Amino acid sequence: MTDHPYTIVGAGAIGGTLAVHLHAQGVPVQLIDADHEHIAAIRAGGLRVDSPQGTITADLPAFTLDDAPQELERVLLAVKAQATASAAAWIAPRLGADGYVASLQNGLNEATIAHHVGVERTVAAFVDLFADVVGPGVIKDGGSGGMALGEYGGGTSARTRRLAEDLRHWGTPKVTGNVQGYLWSKLGFGAMLTATALADQDMSELIDRHRPAMNGLAAEVFDVAAVESVELEPFDAFDPESYRRGADPDRNTAATDALVAWLATQSKTRSGIWRDIVVRKRPTEVPTQYLPVLALAERHGIATPLLRDLLTLIQQREANTIDMSEDHLAALDRKAASRA
Repeated sequence: MTDHPYTIVGAGAIGGTLAVHLHAQGVPVQLIDADHEHIAAIRAGGLRVDSPQGTITADLPAFTLDDAPQELERVLLAVKAQATASAAAWIAPRLGADGYVASLQNGLNEATIAHHVGVERTVAAFVDLFADVVGPGVIKDGGSGGMALGEYGGGTSARTRRLAEDLRHWGTPKVTGNVQGYLWSKLGFGAMLTATALADQDMSELIDRHRPAMNGLAAEVFDVAAVESVELEPFDAFDPESYRRGADPDRNTAATDALVAWLATQSKTRSGIWRDIVVRKRPTEVPTQYLPVLALAERHGIATPLLRDLLTLIQQREANTIDMSEDHLAALDRKAASRA
């Protein structure tokens, strides 16, 4: 299996960035994407990633869905969350008996992948990247973040350790049996970043100015994680324990101060959700990411009014039925204060 190339399905911000770093490490990798213009640009001039560390361009085999290889082995799935089911269904008949699919995505997508390819061929992954596709064949990467790899069925394995080793040009992925802890922590942090997409200012500024809403959104996610017995994991500058309901106020303040300061150093100042709405004018993956959280909350009888309002507001922004305004965050602040 190790002689087969990695196949990255979804050559966008996450998939494209990791592909270039795999190539730079001397690891064989090929790309598949539904965007014909993006693939044509990669075929013509390679895939370019611009980052604070410099520019890397990789000449990679690149395919559309129409001309993709019929047999795949090591698949790194990096499509938007809402495309997971269709992508996994497309991959399943092509996946070799010893192959696997690793979910390098946002949200809780492993169960959907496993439904199509089997638990034993599903690798769980957490990825925190600040990157955007800024044009066909071009990605702007704000710098390396965090990654964790493990088996969806539990524990770690030789293949997850091998994947971590192959990605060492990009960074140092952690191989762990608790990828779920990272994914749920990211859902809490992601709710905060998603809320910033409702206004036209930088993420760091909005999180700083609207701490009640940010605390409340993360706390609702972590209320659900608690009843699901998830052990939250910190990553980058985010300390999830500081956002649990009832966390020490001084610890919460210090954690948000540190988070805001870290975000202010990033070259990517707006969220990918903001970019989807304002620049690319396409549906976001927010509903797919958070509807499972809301379903679990309802099952356990946990109130999630802020998360529900956030999803409604994001969907209204996608439909352009409300304006982008910091007033939306102020309203979430007031609702959070009423719950305190």
